[in-house]
Amino acid sequence: MQTSLFDPPALSLYHFELQAQSHGFKQIAGIDEAGRGPLAGPVVAAAVILNPDHPIEGVNDSKKLSEKRREQLFELIMTYAVAVGVGLADAETIDRINILQATRQAMLEAVQSLPCSPDYLLIDGITTIASPLPQQTLKQGDSRSASIAAASIIAKVTRDRLMQTYDQLYPVYGFARHKGYGSAVHLSALQKYGPCPIHRMTFARVKPENNPSP
Repeated sequence: MQTSLFDPPALSLYHFELQAQSHGFKQIAGIDEAGRGPLAGPVVAAAVILNPDHPIEGVNDSKKLSEKRREQLFELIMTYAVAVGVGLADAETIDRINILQATRQAMLEAVQSLPCSPDYLLIDGITTIASPLPQQTLKQGDSRSASIAAASIIAKVTRDRLMQTYDQLYPVYGFARHKGYGSAVHLSALQKYGPCPIHRMTFARVKPENNPSP
């Protein structure tokens, strides 16, 4: 159920959270994902309820931050947020239900894994999730909402760490460098070795007919 409480433009990264609070909502969770575009690995979603009494300076869209700064903010968010939840959908799930539905599933799992229940959801993008909670989608929400920006950082750092682990399992692909995106190095490895178990087999550049078997 999507509801709209907001009158743009937002004046600060906390504008949407403050407006939701003015309508009586107290536990506002921002939701974002990382990893819709890569050819390999899971899509990871995060849900974050920030503490309004402890704003975290520097929170922003994870894509606008250096890896070092993301790691620093990750630790601050994990320390000072009211609650953090993470969900993921692996490559097999992505191939089975498609990337959009897998992303929605991961987002719902992130909300459900929060240690306390939110009463309002701010979701990056244009697609709601299958939750009865009131929710609002925000285009480019990771640049407009502190809660969504925090979720983008948690999702990105979590996924990057997973891809570094996968790099140790499947070192020929260079996952630690490109995190599963379709870089020249990755595409060359696919042509040489074929896909591995964490590749998304329904993605065009991964399909077996486009790459040889190892």
